[in-house]
Amino acid sequence: MTQTLTPDICVIGAGSGGLSVAAAAAAFGVHVVLIEKGKMGGDCLNYGCVPSKALIAAAKQAHAMRGGAGFGIAPVEPEIDFEAVHRHIHEVIASIAPNDSVGRFAALGVHVIQAEARFKDARTVIAGDVEIRARRFVVATGSSPLIPPIPGLDSTDYLTNETVFDLTQRPGHLIIVGGGPIGMELAQAYHRLGSDVTVIEAERALGKEDPEISAIALARIRAEGVDIREGAKVTRVESLGEAGVRLFLETAAGAKKIDGSHLLLAAGRSANVAGLDLDKAGILRDQKGIKVDDTLRSSNRRLYAVGDVAGSLQFTHVANYHAGLVIRAMLFRLSARENLDIIPRVTFTDPEIAHVGLSEAEAAKKQKTIRVLRWPYAENDRAQAERKTHGHIKLVTDGRGKILGVSIVGSGAGEMINFWSLALSKKLGVRDIAGFVAPYPTMGEIGKRAAITYFTPATRKKLVRRLIAFLRYFG
Repeated sequence: MTQTLTPDICVIGAGSGGLSVAAAAAAFGVHVVLIEKGKMGGDCLNYGCVPSKALIAAAKQAHAMRGGAGFGIAPVEPEIDFEAVHRHIHEVIASIAPNDSVGRFAALGVHVIQAEARFKDARTVIAGDVEIRARRFVVATGSSPLIPPIPGLDSTDYLTNETVFDLTQRPGHLIIVGGGPIGMELAQAYHRLGSDVTVIEAERALGKEDPEISAIALARIRAEGVDIREGAKVTRVESLGEAGVRLFLETAAGAKKIDGSHLLLAAGRSANVAGLDLDKAGILRDQKGIKVDDTLRSSNRRLYAVGDVAGSLQFTHVANYHAGLVIRAMLFRLSARENLDIIPRVTFTDPEIAHVGLSEAEAAKKQKTIRVLRWPYAENDRAQAERKTHGHIKLVTDGRGKILGVSIVGSGAGEMINFWSLALSKKLGVRDIAGFVAPYPTMGEIGKRAAITYFTPATRKKLVRRLIAFLRYFG
């Protein structure tokens, strides 16, 4: 017999965005039903952010053991127990999982249903033997690895981010198709853990980043021994049985082939909409996912979409940001619109790449006058002490010094971009940054020094030079 529920909000998908909506709504005493057909915590906890950063941490530890000579410490080639690395990754997942568990959300007052969801009509969802007729729906089903249409792939074993962290034996030669953030992060990590790694990228590796910034990270990754082949298109693949896989490539230098023990696909992601029967609910979609306006509302006015399935930037923190917007709209009737200009992103290679706002090229298209300000890590005392001098910060401003965008490549870039995300969200300018006091010695001083360079041209003016000389003389 079908059970009927009539909650205020029905959330489909228990990843980052869905869990955030459910927890926030329940905290305000709203009746919430949460539906999840797979693992609680979604892609981020089980297959994405958490396991990848645990792997990267293990790889960074191994790399540090090899790099002690500059500090007067004898370098050591680490003995890597890959089965123990696998155990480390899954222990990290297990330690975080209780925060996203059915038990925790049930304790918060959320009615959790573990089943596949599909729309029956514009205001009804079926999940197992339960029918949910809610006032509002939030689809937060995320995305899955995009499987490119490469001939031969259907008869060849391959890995994606959903399976690569299950490996208990180190790949001998890992071939990665895709030179975006996921591909480059895992390429460097696996190489540091002892695998030969080749990355195949049809266009430019880390192609969404400023070329000036990405070149520094790619140079380091190549120097460590990762083979990055840009402008190479995979025309077909062939299984070699237990020996692995062979890829046939089309390059500027002609046809090539390459053999590897394992193949990892990291060529993008696809929104999870299959099986939802969105058409029955009058919900429009395109190749990116569910079509929404800047309030994240779909063509069905009862329904919002958040995170990857909304066709926006595919980051966990964007899903959380979206959750906050729809909670304000649903519970408090507040106008809350998506603003992607304040969303930061980080690629967790070594050195890290972090960015928020407009790139130099984007700013040049929108502004009549821009200024580009830089400061190198090598001019920072803390960076010198830690021998982390590769990289720089790049600030893009308008003609009046308003900050339009920030890119950082270097150690700790992902932590430093937090400050700049706040600066952009509050519409600060270089005068604000030049006026704050940074503790010494910290990497954060790099940004302040870059901001100060905005005023360098003014010091060339005769009157200003005289004033500076006066101040120096009289202290």
